[in-house]
Amino acid sequence: MMICITGTPGTGKTTVAAALLRRGYPVTHAGDTIDRYVLEEDARRDTKVVDTDRWAGEFVPVEGFVEGHLSHLLAADAVVVLRCRPDVLAERLRARGYRQAKIRENADAEALDVILVETLEHHPGGHIFEVDTTACPAETIADMIEDFMKGKRAPQYGSVDWSAFLVPSP
Repeated sequence: MMICITGTPGTGKTTVAAALLRRGYPVTHAGDTIDRYVLEEDARRDTKVVDTDRWAGEFVPVEGFVEGHLSHLLAADAVVVLRCRPDVLAERLRARGYRQAKIRENADAEALDVILVETLEHHPGGHIFEVDTTACPAETIADMIEDFMKGKRAPQYGSVDWSAFLVPSP
């Protein structure tokens, strides 16, 4: 079974994946599989432009978890979408040294549910488990994901609403 852990940068994907790895689950970092699919560097947006269709089409399924903000594009058995309140997300990204424009882009994407919407475009709702990571420790989130995997927690999404954090550009 392949389960993807996705979310906007800063929502806790790598931290939660590390907690699952400590429990003995195999974890693949999507970022480690993407380099040969990079089409160009977008310096203005401080990002890589990836041929996601080709990457997803050629990705060899693995057992365990695939962690990364593009992992929801893969043909997975289930997808965990991590969410974080945009103001907290912005602080996390600021602590990583992100530029202000990149912080705003990611906070807005989180407020607009971009990753969740993309996930729903690629996977049936019954395979999606959304988790608010804003104030939840990684070990607790790992517990929730384990319960979801074992059928002890039902699939669920749509309860997180960050739309109040959308602020018009000056």
